[in-house]
Amino acid sequence: MTIKLLCIGKTDNRELKQLVEIYKKRLQFYNKFEIEIIPDLKKSKKLDEGQQKEKEGELILNKVQNSDFIILLDENGKEFSSEKFSVFIQKRLNSGLKQLIFIIGGPYGFSEMVYNRADTKISLSQMTFSHQMVRLFFTEQLYRAFTILKNEPYHHR
Repeated sequence: MTIKLLCIGKTDNRELKQLVEIYKKRLQFYNKFEIEIIPDLKKSKKLDEGQQKEKEGELILNKVQNSDFIILLDENGKEFSSEKFSVFIQKRLNSGLKQLIFIIGGPYGFSEMVYNRADTKISLSQMTFSHQMVRLFFTEQLYRAFTILKNEPYHHR
């Protein structure tokens, strides 16, 4: 199975990019992992919040297949401990899925079309983080999940 992180917009912060890249490389030892960036919308200042979500939603849905399992990283999603997130990942690995896609939306969240297509939603925290920070937190937690599954010492219980 391939695990993919699909994101709207690039990260300008070089240090954050480097940290995400560290975890992305580490994840390759456990599972195929990709990060795909959907470019920011052009002329988004002329769009209202709803229009921007709709356009971003179309771009997101163009990147997924019917067979993909879609998980939105959303403030209203289910929260997990690191251990329970690892169990969640293991269940998906055991399910025979071809592709598991986690999605970070744009600044206003997701369109109704994307919510309707999603299989589930996960929240990393009740706090609000920048979309760039969410990339780092998510990749670190995914890496942590694999180390938990392999009983490696990265995660101290």
